[in-house]
Amino acid sequence: MSGTATGSPAPSAGYRGRNSTADRALDILLLFADDHLVLSAQQVADHLEVARSTAYRYLQSLSSMGFLEENDAGSGFRLGSRVLDLARLARKGVGLSDLALPVMRELVGTTGQSVLLTRRTGASVVCLERVEAPTPIRLSYERGEVLPVNAGAAALALLAWAPSTEVDEILSRPLTSFTEATLTEPAALRARLAEIRERGVAIGRGELDPDVLGVAAPVRRSDGTVVAALSIAALAHRIPDRAVPHLSQAVREAADELTAEVQRSGQ
Repeated sequence: MSGTATGSPAPSAGYRGRNSTADRALDILLLFADDHLVLSAQQVADHLEVARSTAYRYLQSLSSMGFLEENDAGSGFRLGSRVLDLARLARKGVGLSDLALPVMRELVGTTGQSVLLTRRTGASVVCLERVEAPTPIRLSYERGEVLPVNAGAAALALLAWAPSTEVDEILSRPLTSFTEATLTEPAALRARLAEIRERGVAIGRGELDPDVLGVAAPVRRSDGTVVAALSIAALAHRIPDRAVPHLSQAVREAADELTAEVQRSGQ
């Protein structure tokens, strides 16, 4: 039977709720196929059941962001360069997962805890992979889940080594609170990030999911930039304080091992 971090609040609806404008933009992109490499405003209007002028505004908006571009002679719209950029990033993400999974499984064996691989995108963190412990626990981080960057050990490890200009921008916005332990005040969060950098590992207690202890360490490219975080998640009441240094060392060593793999692969 799975362990459970009871009383976990659902993350803000803004991260999981559907947005009609975004939905329609995605619907347009998903219309492209081998036999539909170019779309007209009328085709989009028919599919969305909106006026042609409305469909054209959606197409123009996607074009302005690089997701689409007008076909030759104004005969419609084709996929743009931004889609190629996303495909490149997706391939890199898959490559990172391939490198990480053996290290993650070994870390599960060493610690007996669930292991996560996460990456930061702006003010959000996405879970790329999750390897369950023999007795898994319920977490907000599921594979593919996107959450704000200020809650939990994995997120804080990624934020601690982010460029200072990006940290300033993130902290200038309102931050989401998940539990009473979540840090949302910029000065307190900056102090916490400095502590994480000094220690080399992030330790979180109930900041995202109540009664969950997280330990995370950065994974770096050859140039020193942080590409991901490797972390464990455990029920805090099952982990005595004397065990935390051992878990921290295990996570740090696993992150260093993955860093070496990433650097060898040129990721």
